[in-house]
Amino acid sequence: MATNNKSTQSARLSGKTAKAEKTAPHRHNKLLKTNAVTMQQADASDALVAAMPYNSNKKLEHGHDNAVLPPDGITVKPDSAALTASTHTEQDGTTKTGAAARPGSNPANGPLDRVRVDASEQPLTTNQGVPVADNQNSLKAGLRGPTLLEDFILREKITHFDHERIPERVVHARGSAAHGYFEAYKALTRYTRAAPFAEKGKRTPVFVRFSTVAGERGSKDTARDVRGFAVKFYTDEGNWDLVGNNMPVFFIQDAMKFPDLVHAVKPEPHHGMPQAASAHDTFWDFVSLMPESTHMLMWLMSDRAIPRSYRMMQGFGVHTFRLVNQQGEAVFCKFHWKPLLGTHSLVWDEAVKISGADPDFHRRDLWEAIESGEFPEWELAVQIFTEEQAEGFSFDVLDSTKLIPEELVPLTPVGRMVLNRNPDNFFAETEQVAFCTAHIIPGIDFSNDPLLAGRIHSYVDTQISRLGGPNFHEIPINSPLAQVQNNQRDGMHRQAINRGRVAYEPNSLAGGCPFQAGSAGFISFPEAVREDKVRGKPEKFAEHYAQATLFYNSQTAIEKAHIAAAFRFELSKVEVPAIRQRMLSSLVNVSQELAAEVATGLGMTLPQAMPKAIAEPPPPQVTESPALSLKALPGECGIRTRQIAVLIDNGVHYPSLLSLYKALTDAGAVMHFVGPRVGTFVSSSNEQILANKSMENSPSVLFDALILPDGNDAVQTLAGCMDTTDFINNQFRHGKAILAVGAGRQLLKMVGIDADSTKANGILLADSSKVEEIASTFIKAVAAHRHPSRDAKPATT
Repeated sequence: MATNNKSTQSARLSGKTAKAEKTAPHRHNKLLKTNAVTMQQADASDALVAAMPYNSNKKLEHGHDNAVLPPDGITVKPDSAALTASTHTEQDGTTKTGAAARPGSNPANGPLDRVRVDASEQPLTTNQGVPVADNQNSLKAGLRGPTLLEDFILREKITHFDHERIPERVVHARGSAAHGYFEAYKALTRYTRAAPFAEKGKRTPVFVRFSTVAGERGSKDTARDVRGFAVKFYTDEGNWDLVGNNMPVFFIQDAMKFPDLVHAVKPEPHHGMPQAASAHDTFWDFVSLMPESTHMLMWLMSDRAIPRSYRMMQGFGVHTFRLVNQQGEAVFCKFHWKPLLGTHSLVWDEAVKISGADPDFHRRDLWEAIESGEFPEWELAVQIFTEEQAEGFSFDVLDSTKLIPEELVPLTPVGRMVLNRNPDNFFAETEQVAFCTAHIIPGIDFSNDPLLAGRIHSYVDTQISRLGGPNFHEIPINSPLAQVQNNQRDGMHRQAINRGRVAYEPNSLAGGCPFQAGSAGFISFPEAVREDKVRGKPEKFAEHYAQATLFYNSQTAIEKAHIAAAFRFELSKVEVPAIRQRMLSSLVNVSQELAAEVATGLGMTLPQAMPKAIAEPPPPQVTESPALSLKALPGECGIRTRQIAVLIDNGVHYPSLLSLYKALTDAGAVMHFVGPRVGTFVSSSNEQILANKSMENSPSVLFDALILPDGNDAVQTLAGCMDTTDFINNQFRHGKAILAVGAGRQLLKMVGIDADSTKANGILLADSSKVEEIASTFIKAVAAHRHPSRDAKPATT
């Protein structure tokens, strides 16, 4: 009989059961049947359908109250599971078909171990499972004869190889990813019914992909660029994708401009250059005509655009979202990821050199940290505020070129994310994962941000193109752990084999299943809308410079210098002088100091300020926010995972090295013995030391700190190697901590470093007998990440 699963709906549905029973036709038991099985099925189907004589939910599809509290779908329980089967033989399984489907299940959605493959002790086969006898030779007519068309093994192998590549992402093409979990600190049910925040200690599996934006899949990791920070939560109520960046704002305010932005920043179409870089005419032509981009440009020209590691950068949801609780009450929210290791960056000279030495620098760093058990961790914090609070801000929270200073709305920590497993297969997981801003769950909803609105469509659309069709959600890395039951069918690469003949709703032939979830399902927040249909922007969107100035004023002196240097470098690559002039005039509105420094570096006079879109902008509520500086998050983990180079050669002093090795590795650092070549070296006391890297294949920029060892013979040999000079000079220039032990001081003098005058700036000296005492001081110097007062190269002798 027709029933409704929700007891709260019983009053509305009280008349359904009686009516269904009353109108069900009487069946004649003695009716002659020509085929017992077929007719029994037909009779049962007729009875099932008759139990739902009409769609009694139709009257509940109308009106505001029903819109915010939709009813559950109407269901009828069949007398037998066989009644809704595709075939009478579903119980007659084979080793391929297995058993019949479990009621209400979708085995395609579950842990990934159902599709993991291990070939241990297994013979090579074709994709059809046929054992391959010879994988070395194609089938030929004679040993020297022509290859035969009938060689299906060769054709399958070559054909598959020819089609192994899929279209890369238009943006965020180059990425790295890892599995992990999110753990809630406490229940957040006051604000949201979202499953990950349902209770204290609840863990939700996640898959996280970090990426650059502008470059192609084969580009370098250390380009000056925005970094993607996308998190897929496999929740109890479906997948939630928080698709963000390592910067809290964006270049544009409306999705209408997104294709223009990407076309401008991509390689110029007439010659395909430059790759993974914004230092060219079309990008700066575009952004200099879009003053709303100025705030984002400040972030892009800062050291945020060249992070030390994916593990050492923040993540932001960028847009304003809504949190909705069980009572249907909503608040606004912004999402922040804060790394446990702190926020640390490269310097530009270092980033450029790393791109040549190791284009996979960030990918390798993430992989090796997880493989070694040093699991990256971030804290998720939220800024929660009401619509009334938002109306009082001097900016519009729907404007993605604006952030909310923490001085106005503080951050509330709500949980932590730990990445503890690398993917088994880069293509199957990292490359095929599909993030979509449209993927939200009950308790999370959108705001009216016009950039977000376009992303909701764009991400789904691009995945259909990139992954070959509408069934990309069935690729294992994308499939939710929550059950998927709907009436969507067919399409390219369909994996699910749906039983039954019903693929529509409402229905009675399948007993009304799958039925709409009603109040247990996703319900959009019923925001009241009373506006004209227009193309335009709110007045508050017209203020373009206040937060760019806020960002610049919140930086330390060395960070300001790096921003000016980045603008100088980028604009020096622009070949049309008028574009430089236009951009400088825009920077005058940000900071006269910044604009003047950039102009001097370009050999230009400072132009007049660019006219603003709003004559009298509202005064900013916050003019300086220390949280916007990289220095605000130094991290909590000391020197864990920091890469420390020790230069060695034959004759090195072994006891002091052993003492330092123990102290630093106990603190979590990774020690690398680096020689003029790789291989074994012999200490002054005849112990063997293996150099796993050389100064040729692993230059200084790949390391966070440097130790120059004791041992006269080793120091003399190292002093005669040209690579040693470059190694030390770059460590000094990039502000890295350096410890010179005993005779190792001679190497500092060789490159012109006066260690006695720079002890406070990360240059430490010690005798071999005192290394245990100096170790803790060196650890603190390495943990500081960089000593920026040495941001200049010494003169060599």
